[in-house]
Amino acid sequence: MANNSSEIIIPSSLLPEDGRFGCGPSKVRPEAVDALAKVGKAYLGTSHRQATVKDMVGRLRSGLRDLFNLPEGYEVILGNGGATYFWDIATFALIESKSQHLSFGEFSSKFAAASKAAPFLDEPEIIVSEPGTRPFAKVNPEIDLYALTHNETSTGVSMDIRRPEGAHGIVAVDATSAAGGLRVDPSQFDAYYFAPQKVFASDGGLWVALMSPAALERVARIAESKRWIPASFDLTICIDNSRLNQTYNTPALATIFLFVQQLEWMLDNGGLEFSTSRCDQSAKILYDWAERTEYATPYVKDPADRSHVVGTIDFSDNIDAAQVAKVLRKNGVIDVEPYRKLGRNQLRVAMFPAVEPGDIEALTNCIDFVVSRLAD
Repeated sequence: MANNSSEIIIPSSLLPEDGRFGCGPSKVRPEAVDALAKVGKAYLGTSHRQATVKDMVGRLRSGLRDLFNLPEGYEVILGNGGATYFWDIATFALIESKSQHLSFGEFSSKFAAASKAAPFLDEPEIIVSEPGTRPFAKVNPEIDLYALTHNETSTGVSMDIRRPEGAHGIVAVDATSAAGGLRVDPSQFDAYYFAPQKVFASDGGLWVALMSPAALERVARIAESKRWIPASFDLTICIDNSRLNQTYNTPALATIFLFVQQLEWMLDNGGLEFSTSRCDQSAKILYDWAERTEYATPYVKDPADRSHVVGTIDFSDNIDAAQVAKVLRKNGVIDVEPYRKLGRNQLRVAMFPAVEPGDIEALTNCIDFVVSRLAD
């Protein structure tokens, strides 16, 4: 390895047009930022209870219905706090007694932990598989909520969303890094929840849940049971406010605006098929490169489980991936470091729709250049 990596300069001809490849906060399209600046005086710093902001929330809810082609009776519900917050909300307001959790990474394990800690719920059933793989749901008549994760952001493993055959419980899906970037059939879920700092190229601090009639009925039934629920976790309050195109407490107005900008860009260009196809293209570029490169290999062994929105690439022992990431960052190619708790010699690359597939290819060329210079 080279002794002075700080001297490595990547030729400008190899660099991507935009060097942001982070898995969240993710790349925000410059056009969206420019649009926010143009409406700053009329939108930012205005009341979230007035038409200016409520109309923007209405555009958000309507656009998500269109993007996901939601069936009759499904509703778009939103609130403050992010998807992590929604795990606690679901523990109070969606699980009646017993849940089943598929745990295969850092984030899928956290909802399981929240359910396990709740003193008013039965012991959850937790099905675990090793990082880099995925487990499968098992039908259990005692289960009233099946907790799935569409994409495990920490490992780059994704799974098709399917109701467990014969199951009677509702299906709740953590879709934070998947929603809008991976295909999904709404008939297969009851609560599909996510935050906007991934595929939707905005900031965090907001959660959205696409909820079926069965999920809405579940919320009402639990509320009628007189279970104590803190007001900020009460989904009935969130539902009532969402129907008025507002949130229970003050939201970040810039987050909502940027969310809408990305959403409508996706819709204008062809909707979910457009956005998922861009991710497919980027994933093919990244994984094909890793498979033909001597020093790199896809971390997820089963191609069917490889995420098309978050790519994890292992490096051979003679290449220090952390050093590669350090050189890339010095050259303006940023946020490709691996998930910290996974502890592997790898890079992690976001392939969300806002990321140009051509920039993914440029990234691979930059990595090849850096590795070759480090080996000098």
